[in-house]
Amino acid sequence: MPDADSPARPAGTIRIGSIAGSDVLVSSSWFLVAGLIAVVVAPRIEATEPGLGVWKYVAGFVFAVILYGSILLHEASHAIVARRLGLPVGSITLHFLGGMTAIEAEPKRPREEFLVAVVGPVTSLAVGIAAVGLWFVTPEGLLLVAVEGLAGANILVGVLNLVPGLPLDGGRVLKSAVWRLSGDVHRGTIFAGWCGRVTAVAAMAYPLLQERLTGVAPTILDFALAFIVAVFLWSGATAAMTNARMRQRIPHLVARELARRTLAVPGDLPLAEAVRRARDTGAGSIVTVTGSGEPVGIVSEAAVAATPLERQPWIATSTVSRTLEDGLRLPADLSGEDLVVALNRHPAGEYLLLDLDGRLVGVLATADVDRAFREAAH
Repeated sequence: MPDADSPARPAGTIRIGSIAGSDVLVSSSWFLVAGLIAVVVAPRIEATEPGLGVWKYVAGFVFAVILYGSILLHEASHAIVARRLGLPVGSITLHFLGGMTAIEAEPKRPREEFLVAVVGPVTSLAVGIAAVGLWFVTPEGLLLVAVEGLAGANILVGVLNLVPGLPLDGGRVLKSAVWRLSGDVHRGTIFAGWCGRVTAVAAMAYPLLQERLTGVAPTILDFALAFIVAVFLWSGATAAMTNARMRQRIPHLVARELARRTLAVPGDLPLAEAVRRARDTGAGSIVTVTGSGEPVGIVSEAAVAATPLERQPWIATSTVSRTLEDGLRLPADLSGEDLVVALNRHPAGEYLLLDLDGRLVGVLATADVDRAFREAAH
């Protein structure tokens, strides 16, 4: 039975272990690309070791595993540096187009963005250069084929990932540079996103120029791969730009300014009486407290609305309140993106707002934050 505290694994993935405290997942699409790699390298294996028969495909599959092992090193480097900088990392996923590291918080400074982004391509280039060095001492045979492939693939991955356009690592490096120069992270994201779109168009057009540039006529597979890569780049760049524009529209919301006036009542007070007192005092929320006045729960507005009026005199207010957990107690001076991040970290309908000295300020309703955001966005 899975641990109740562990995050839900995305559908279509298999967990194969963990690195730096993050789950390593393999997408079902990886098996498709592993099979494709096995078929593509099979003729080279056959030329090196004639007579292998179907075993040449097994050798090709092993090469795919080795290649993705180096991609895992690329992604693991992102995860390790992110954790060293205090950024939470959810998982590392290997998929059809390579890998993805789920970093669950935004870097606070351009330097952090740069370090997390650049370490991946640097790792790939280091693996590729090391493989080039091994090539000089590796004897002829299948091992040499693997070393050649590892060298070429990692140098290619390292160079392509440095292309300055999101969602590639080079796009994040460009984002950090624009962020540093302009002082605006969103401007950096949007600029790097546009560069990513240009890169997507270039990837789509490459097969049309391939014969002129390399002397090799493009195949249907070349066009298919170019289309897949272009869609990946375009959609990734567009998603990053959309997110940045949304964040630009986040108003400078201050939790304190949105706090509802709050009525504190004993948890055993009949709900009908608590609602009556709230109406008489003009309070927009109710908090249950202990005999010493310590808040212990927030009455759910939705739960009160769902309770029939004839039942309200006979049930305690505590029965429709949510016990205060750590994530439901927020500093009253939270504002802007910090406020949005805090609400997303612990989703709830209502939150208790406290002053720096722990004094109760009021209750913040998610509905009020959403309403303020919509009003500011128009």
